[in-house]
Amino acid sequence: MKKRSAAVALLAAAALVLSGCSAAQPAGDKTITFMGWGSPEEIDTFKAMIAQYEDKYPNVTVDYITVADADFATKLQTMIASKKTPDVFYLQPEKVMPYVNAGLIADLSDYVDNNDLFDPDNVWKKALDMYRYDGTTPGEGAIYGLPKDIGPFTLAYNKDLFDAAGITAPTDDNPWTWDDFEAAAKKLTTGSGDAKVYGSTPYSVESAVWSNGGDWLNADHTKVTVTDPKFVDALQWVADLNLVDHVVPSPEEQGALPDYQRFVDGKVAMMGIGPWNQGGLWNDAKFTWDIMPWPVSPSTGEEAIWYGSIGLAVSNTSKDKEDASNLAAFLAFNEDAQRTNIEKGQAIPNLIDMAKNEYLTTDKPPANKQEFIRIAEDYGRRATQTYTFNSDWFGLFNSNVASVWTGEMTAAEYTASVQDEMQQMLDDGIAQQGK
Repeated sequence: MKKRSAAVALLAAAALVLSGCSAAQPAGDKTITFMGWGSPEEIDTFKAMIAQYEDKYPNVTVDYITVADADFATKLQTMIASKKTPDVFYLQPEKVMPYVNAGLIADLSDYVDNNDLFDPDNVWKKALDMYRYDGTTPGEGAIYGLPKDIGPFTLAYNKDLFDAAGITAPTDDNPWTWDDFEAAAKKLTTGSGDAKVYGSTPYSVESAVWSNGGDWLNADHTKVTVTDPKFVDALQWVADLNLVDHVVPSPEEQGALPDYQRFVDGKVAMMGIGPWNQGGLWNDAKFTWDIMPWPVSPSTGEEAIWYGSIGLAVSNTSKDKEDASNLAAFLAFNEDAQRTNIEKGQAIPNLIDMAKNEYLTTDKPPANKQEFIRIAEDYGRRATQTYTFNSDWFGLFNSNVASVWTGEMTAAEYTASVQDEMQQMLDDGIAQQGK
């Protein structure tokens, strides 16, 4: 085994969690703070995993703080400023670079690289890479967060509605094109008023843009490319599913009845979901549902969709880095904790062997769980905004894209109106990164 550095010694207790052994306890009881957000199902899952951790380490108590996701960044910044940073906290991939530059989060790479009780080959590489940064390039170098999860975003469908309409879901070997998706969505859209059923919720812009060969930025993430015809055509196609085809709810209808509720009420046939939706759908859906591949652009035939992740960061100012790192490791990699994720429908396991065995053989939906795995291994992409020092440019794009959904502006008009300001924001972030 490689020689261990002082940092590795600090994390030795974390390593023992992964082997199922108990580390020697520090003298006296300790309390460490852990802050995150989530749905009621996610909070319930983490309470269960924290209880498992406390059972194994009875001298450590975890103060679990939950904050609404919209308020998390503000709350965390307030705690940092008041020198009350949580010992462990959720880390968005787009925050890795600024937090590393500011010295806010601990480098955990010695733990990953040097500890023979941890097998990085048994954890999703795409998840680990979300938290790597070498000071220049995201996805490379040291690891500053352990993945809470990997979240492949897939397309769910109401099988009962499909069967009633005589529609067979596509397969990995024979995916739909956009034209096929439109035709199915039109057939699935029925009724009117309160009884209306739509073919789909709004389509994933990422899937459409990437499948069509476009992107928000160029390959080295230095130039905004939203006026590229490939991008514009994909954005307009997504908008026209409402404006022209009338197979998805309008923005006003979405405001009146959220997508998830519309789906579980049987008033929409297809909806994008992540693994975190499984538990909710087990409880709320009174019909048979499954997941299927995303359609491909007829121009390219390429599949594309995003996968997300949230990391578990350890504060550089924590007075109990050993216990904090131990908790992060337990939540990310402990077999019992990952099994809790399966049982509660919160996530596919971070451990690849568990995902491909225990998870795939569970009897709860979706039946086609392999599609989550395929996205994680194959055609899933990390979001473009996670490759830049900040995502202000992306926030600007989203700030008024609703004007395209409502038809106030065409996709060409809108992208032309925001590209220059997006580029200035991107340039400012690049300059800030270099400071």
